[in-house]
Amino acid sequence: MLANTVSRSIARLYADRFGITIPEWRVLAILGDSGPATSAEIRDRTAMDKVQVSRAIQRLLAARLISRRTDPVDRRRATITMSAKGTAVYREIVPLALSREAILLDGFTTEERQMLDRLLDRLGDRAGALAGPDDGRTGGVD
Repeated sequence: MLANTVSRSIARLYADRFGITIPEWRVLAILGDSGPATSAEIRDRTAMDKVQVSRAIQRLLAARLISRRTDPVDRRRATITMSAKGTAVYREIVPLALSREAILLDGFTTEERQMLDRLLDRLGDRAGALAGPDDGRTGGVD
């Protein structure tokens, strides 16, 4: 619930201004932070399902915020890259998101922030362990 609440509060900062949705921002954030990726890598990093990622990628392609390049060796695999326009949008949204994060964490001491980070990391690790490995049922080739 907390993650969704925080996402919605940040989404208000960019939805009207840039016309992108939360899943679309998540794709841009992954590409902006980590560089080019396949849709499978984006799914893994965002914990979004295949349909959400596919729809977000289609809308971002239509808006020319990203580009897709098919692997010449394995034509089933495609790499998603942020376009110059996407990079510009990303660079405008990041400071807004960081500002919102600072507001959310205002009033926490440095020690409390560090403890929160550790606890969230542990919780994420436990949740990942409970979810188990991807058994391929969400599969498909990227």
